[in-house]
Amino acid sequence: MSGHSKWATTKHKKAIIDSRRAKNFAKLIKGIEVAARNGGADISGNPTLFDAIAKAKKSSMPADNIDRAVKRGAGLESGGADWQTIMYEGYGPNGVALLIECLSDNRNRAASEVRVAVTRNGGSMADPGSVSYMFNRKGVVIVAKSESITEDKILEQVLDVGAEEVNDLGESFEVVSEPSDLVAVRTALQNAGIDYESADTSFLPSVSVPLDAEGATKVFALIDAIEELDDVQNVFGNFDVSDEVMASL
Repeated sequence: MSGHSKWATTKHKKAIIDSRRAKNFAKLIKGIEVAARNGGADISGNPTLFDAIAKAKKSSMPADNIDRAVKRGAGLESGGADWQTIMYEGYGPNGVALLIECLSDNRNRAASEVRVAVTRNGGSMADPGSVSYMFNRKGVVIVAKSESITEDKILEQVLDVGAEEVNDLGESFEVVSEPSDLVAVRTALQNAGIDYESADTSFLPSVSVPLDAEGATKVFALIDAIEELDDVQNVFGNFDVSDEVMASL
């Protein structure tokens, strides 16, 4: 029976991973469609599309899926939805501020599902503007650490093209810039032969709320519930969890 039990556990884990992968693919496809719709199908003139495709490739999305998403977004193939960006604001446990970014073709559905996920998991919705002032929109490039890639080497390449700071995240470095300088920073890294994991505009908090293990568990559970929603693209929070607390979790 132990063998059967092990297989059942493995199958369950695989189902969860496959489900998350499918959800991630759906989010990436939306990002590609929107980028192609807003800036056209030519990646040489559409850096947002370039980055959306690069992220999809790093997630091992098949080239055919990427190609079809570009065509749908650019109107070269039927079936593209009218995705609209909608931002919701809220609070999680311990007073953590949340920005919830959705891409949806149905505002009523998105609003209803987000509200239910937030309120059922210890959070509350907030009025527009009551949370967003605590965040700054920034360009963020994530670079994986390696023996050859150091903080000094990254700084050398990016300081002259608009990077504001380089932060050590443990297993990777975070290069922060104004959104308008994101392409220049990413290009400088590419030209120096430094591979990057992702290049996105993001919302970084100006003030962070430190969390203990109990608070972190509750906040992570809330964020997981929100990210499970099909309409949700990203969740940004102003929490800070120390390495010691993460290790205990």
